[in-house]
Amino acid sequence: MTEILWHGRGGQGAFTAARLLGAAYAMKSENNFALAFPSFGPERRGAPIRAFTKLSEHLVSDRSEISKADYSIFLDDTLFSEQAFSELKDNGIILINSKKQFSDKRIKAIDGYKISEEFLKVPIVNTIMLGAFSVFYDGISEDDIERAISENMPEKIRQKNISAMKAAGKELF
Repeated sequence: MTEILWHGRGGQGAFTAARLLGAAYAMKSENNFALAFPSFGPERRGAPIRAFTKLSEHLVSDRSEISKADYSIFLDDTLFSEQAFSELKDNGIILINSKKQFSDKRIKAIDGYKISEEFLKVPIVNTIMLGAFSVFYDGISEDDIERAISENMPEKIRQKNISAMKAAGKELF
């Protein structure tokens, strides 16, 4: 099982990203299974939230929170701290929306806000981080994420999010 931990703030779309990733993975094959769920305290815009995605070729029935992730994705770099490494498996990767560069090889940074400004005109980076994730995870492609966006997002924002997601993949190369 591949376990992804999402860190964001209320209103940034972390749970939406977790669900889209699960949908993209499950739609790929009838042998792919996914589970996505949020964890948050008081529901208010800007409050820290965590969301989880579990991907497997076997039925996923464990609904417990992820304590050690293969990937930890930060939609907001103000939520990142050294504690993030304690939530990461030995070969895990941290993907972070940040203008900063990191010397630790386990951290991959992308300026998602720059891309969101260009394509979405709002500071929401969830689909951008999905596009970046597809670069590092072999089990999902941009095409898979595009299909999930097309089938799960309102029509009026689909194309903008697909374009932003694809721009993230190009930004990392």
